[in-house]
Amino acid sequence: MTTYIALFSLTDAGIKAAKDSPRRLDAAKKLLADMGGELKQFYMVMGDFDFVGICDAPDDAVMARYVLQLGGLGFVRTKTLKAFPETAYREIIRSLG
Repeated sequence: MTTYIALFSLTDAGIKAAKDSPRRLDAAKKLLADMGGELKQFYMVMGDFDFVGICDAPDDAVMARYVLQLGGLGFVRTKTLKAFPETAYREIIRSLG
């Protein structure tokens, strides 16, 4: 599994329907699980984004499909970061020579 950090911003529609957002979060968790992934951690945050999700997905294509489907609902916009764990980071740096 690959880890991704998903940054979510509410759209105008998402803000207007904020009271329904816990139900949408549950649906988003199920959607990713049905794709073979997992929304491992979820945070409401203050600053440039409204929510942060730490997700595991089988590959980049699954994660891309997931955030496109969420965005298509019209309640959030997303930015997705592929995360490298410490062991991969160390291996990448070691390969620099």
